[in-house]
Amino acid sequence: MKVVECVPNISDGRNPEVYNAVAEAAAAVAGVELLDVDPGVETNRTVITFVGEPEAVLEGAFQLVKKSYELIDMRTHQGAHGRQGATDVCPFVPVGGVTMDDCVELANRLGERVGEELGVPVFLYEYAATRPERRSLADIRQGEYEALADKLKTEEFAPDYGPADFVPSFGAMVAGARKFLVAYNVDLNVTDKRWANRVAFDVREKGRTVKGVQQPGMLKAVRGVGWFIPEYGCAQVSMNLVDLDVTPVHAAFDACDESARNRGIRVTGSELVGLIPKQSMLDAGVHYLTRMNRSPGVPEADVVHAAVRSLGLNEVSDFDP
Repeated sequence: MKVVECVPNISDGRNPEVYNAVAEAAAAVAGVELLDVDPGVETNRTVITFVGEPEAVLEGAFQLVKKSYELIDMRTHQGAHGRQGATDVCPFVPVGGVTMDDCVELANRLGERVGEELGVPVFLYEYAATRPERRSLADIRQGEYEALADKLKTEEFAPDYGPADFVPSFGAMVAGARKFLVAYNVDLNVTDKRWANRVAFDVREKGRTVKGVQQPGMLKAVRGVGWFIPEYGCAQVSMNLVDLDVTPVHAAFDACDESARNRGIRVTGSELVGLIPKQSMLDAGVHYLTRMNRSPGVPEADVVHAAVRSLGLNEVSDFDP
């Protein structure tokens, strides 16, 4: 059986009637299984996860984008998370019986259809990128929605699909193919996002620029920024772990903990946005059990419990494995 995962991020996390309707537009397609809908109030963004066979997932993705086009108006959007479109990003992930090239084809087909039928600009990223400078989502999204009108007038920002026109109500969409990505936030015992940014710059691969010189961070395959989430009452290091084989979730947590302690602050817990592969939780559980000189040869549920407790995944919201 061929299985593809699709993880669209839409620019609404405050209106359940909106983000649930957008998610249901995908779920209504035969062969699509909706796995998770994870809204964020302060980020004003919802991460939606669904799976199925390639053709079903492709149709589900288009129906989701179409519904977001109908229900979300970017002209009034405000939120802590970077964004430039109603459906901001729509990646395809190979799960079983499909290759990354298959997912690249799906991204191209979605981009072409969205561009033609909805008349909005579409850009391709990660493994579907048509040029090196478009591999990174952050690079494509630079300046966010507010910069789109001017960027679309330039030759270097011509979309891969759709017209090079600014559509005020929708913005632009980025589609692509990628490996499993984990959106992971580490909580700090401070409310000033400047502290969170300092920790993020310490750990993320890009690091920071000091006197014109780029100083890389502690971890590979990690992108990160700091922000403050009023609903949680704390600042967070917000990270995308883009290759779990290179940097697993427990390594990201430990690096943030080390950086925070060196700066006189503390990590108090963490938060997963969307889904994470079970193996990543098992790896984290084994890591922390081993550090405690306890045997990791216990039932899987106990290993996962050790990971949940060690990573503090229940601090800001309930975490149900």
